[in-house]
Amino acid sequence: MFVENKKGDFMLGKIIYMSDNIAHVQIASGVQVATNLINFYVVLEDEHHKIVGEIEDISENIIKVHFLGELYSNKFVSGVLQKPSFSSKVRMITKDEMNCLVGTEDDGSMYIGNSPLYNYPIHVNVNDLFSNHMAIFGNTGSGKSYGVARLLQNVFSNSKLQPFRSNFFIFDAYGEYHNAFQNINKMNPNYNFKYYTTNMLDKGNILRIPVWLLGLDDLALLLAAETHSQLTILEKMLKLTAIFAESDEQAIRYKNHVIAKAIMTILYTSQTSPAKRDDIFTIIATCSTPQFNLETDVQGIGYIRKFRDCFIIDKEGQFTESILVTNYISSFIDETLDQYEASNTKPYTLNDMEKALNFTLISEGLLRNEQLYNESITLKVRLHALAISENAKYFTYPTYCTVEQYIGSLVACSNNSKAQIVNFNLEDIDDSLAKVITKIMTRMLFDFVKGLKDRASIPFHIFLEEAHRYVQNDNDRFLLGYNIFERVAKEGRKYGLIFNLISQRPVELSDTVISQCTNFMIFKMNHPRDLEYIKKMLPNINSEIIEKQKSLQPGTCVAFGRAFRVPMIIRMDLPNPEPYSSNCDVAARWKA
Repeated sequence: MFVENKKGDFMLGKIIYMSDNIAHVQIASGVQVATNLINFYVVLEDEHHKIVGEIEDISENIIKVHFLGELYSNKFVSGVLQKPSFSSKVRMITKDEMNCLVGTEDDGSMYIGNSPLYNYPIHVNVNDLFSNHMAIFGNTGSGKSYGVARLLQNVFSNSKLQPFRSNFFIFDAYGEYHNAFQNINKMNPNYNFKYYTTNMLDKGNILRIPVWLLGLDDLALLLAAETHSQLTILEKMLKLTAIFAESDEQAIRYKNHVIAKAIMTILYTSQTSPAKRDDIFTIIATCSTPQFNLETDVQGIGYIRKFRDCFIIDKEGQFTESILVTNYISSFIDETLDQYEASNTKPYTLNDMEKALNFTLISEGLLRNEQLYNESITLKVRLHALAISENAKYFTYPTYCTVEQYIGSLVACSNNSKAQIVNFNLEDIDDSLAKVITKIMTRMLFDFVKGLKDRASIPFHIFLEEAHRYVQNDNDRFLLGYNIFERVAKEGRKYGLIFNLISQRPVELSDTVISQCTNFMIFKMNHPRDLEYIKKMLPNINSEIIEKQKSLQPGTCVAFGRAFRVPMIIRMDLPNPEPYSSNCDVAARWKA
């Protein structure tokens, strides 16, 4: 609603009192002011300033106006350095002034929705919206998923943007977004949508992560490590797994070296001979080479013994060929090989990793150390459970690839083009694994963008549906020294890795991550704890905005932040097509 006379100076009243950031305006005599003007914008104008305010309360003769910012040469600047004078004219905003607040359509902007108060289109600067982390909050049924779908559909339907090189990664907790984006190529044949799923029966690519791309931190999360001593075990295991996967001469020399050292360590323990033999044979079963297996020929003076026969126990309880086998084993120990590192160019599996862990536990004597026994067994049990579980398929991959090649494959399409939207459907795995997968993928993307020669040259936007399941105050900071979501929240923007958090329970999200979000779209919310949390966490939100959440219609949000010059109510258009996020039609399903 724009209210003005021919001169554009229709007076609502006169300022009689100002407190903090609010002006109390006495309604002028003869002026009829309707109560439905609440949330409308007014201008308080004198010779030197044009201050824009929002009507937040109306009584019988007083209007309360909350200051939003100032107009300078047809440009809006948020915040007020100098309050208006008491002689300022108080009037409704004009159309031209309104354009300064809601933006206009140009090459750097995009349409986001309509103002339900003014029935006026709202445009935002693309960089201001998508170069910064964003949070999208709202109760179930408030229109969050519809809003996200419409937001991205607006991006791709904008002919001036042409986001051919964009990368939107949606981690989808319920498989909602497939329907909204699967036909995006109808907007432009160069746009593509790619779908990954955790459901083997689903029509899509099965989500798979090469296990050799997992670093120490990833494995600590995957196996739910809890102590720093467990990290040491995993670090040794990871090194051995990579080396055991190789088969060149230097790798075999190293394998023989570590096997020999492990066996010699066992030979010099205080265990009984049968216990020593059991541990040695377990090592050989876990990791063998032509020089170290049960059938290897061990050359004596004038005779040959099989390796297994060297450990026959005599009547005194000693190995019959202890000198022969000791000399044979020690001949493979070369301390200069301790610095050997694998080239990391060979694939391996969870089973290979499990063998390396077993070797680590036995060779380091960890299973005989009472203090480390429980921690070691916990890792062993968890890795074995993963290796034989249905979830193991998510960590298999057909061919070797590097991190760069893997990320490239995620966006590669069969028609030799790239996908702009990649949807990961996580609905068929439990929350704990889904959290680990999102952390692993986020870490990979973060390392990738940090390694680009031209910084921020390949932006990635991560949309986390039901973000409160993943972005939490976890134990990561104690164990690893950081939480990947918090690190990306603090550092990701400068490298082009941007978060978009979608949640119905902001109170469960990491405080650090929310504090780094600079744009917010908040749909209807009623839970007192969530509303109170939002009010405390966001310094630029006032009690009036909080109140607005409670009465919003589905698909309508309050938006504020860097991309929005003032906090504003936005009605999003219905997405077309819609995501699968509507409620069950119970009445229809009940019919015979």
